[in-house]
Amino acid sequence: MTDTPRALADLARDIDATCRLTGRFVLRSGRTADEYFDKYRFEADPVLLDRVAAALAGLVPPGTEVLAGLEMGGIPVVTALARHVGLPCAFVRKTAKAYGTARLAEGADVAGRRVLVVEDVVTSGGQVVISTGQLRELGATVEHALCVIDRGEGGAEALAGHGIALRALLTRADLDAAHRP
Repeated sequence: MTDTPRALADLARDIDATCRLTGRFVLRSGRTADEYFDKYRFEADPVLLDRVAAALAGLVPPGTEVLAGLEMGGIPVVTALARHVGLPCAFVRKTAKAYGTARLAEGADVAGRRVLVVEDVVTSGGQVVISTGQLRELGATVEHALCVIDRGEGGAEALAGHGIALRALLTRADLDAAHRP
C-alpha cells in the first residue's frame, strides 16, 4: 500500500467502518455512550491489519533496531509491522511476569539498542510513557513512539515532555472525516 492521501483516506474509512460500533456502551470512566471504537477489530482482521502495517512501515524512523509492541494492542501491530520492515520485535508487558524468565520485554533484546515503541491507539500517552521508562531502565534508547491512531487528547504532548516523539498513521479527526453513518 502506498501512503498517498487517497490511500490513507481509504484506510481510515475501512478502519472506521470496521471499528466504530453503535449501541449502548459503558465506558471505563463509568459514563455511557451510544458509540464505541473497538480497536481490536482492525487488529483481528488479517487483511486490514496488513494494510495498516504496510502504511506504518514508512513511519519507522531510520536507525531503528528493535520494534517494541506494548501489551496488548501493540502486539499484533508490531508483529505485522515487523514483516514489512524486517526488524526484530520485543513484546512489552505492563508488568514483568513473576515466573519463567521474569522478563518485562520478551523476544528481541532491547539493551543497548535503538527501540521504537509501537502502540495501537494513543490517548493520554500514559502507558507509552511508563513502558518507555521501563525500556530505558533495561538499557534501550527510545526516542520515538509509533501508533496507528492518535486520538488527539494530549498524548503527543505528554510524550514530548518525556523526550518521545510520536508518529501517528491516523488521527481521530481522520476517522471522523472518513465516517459514513
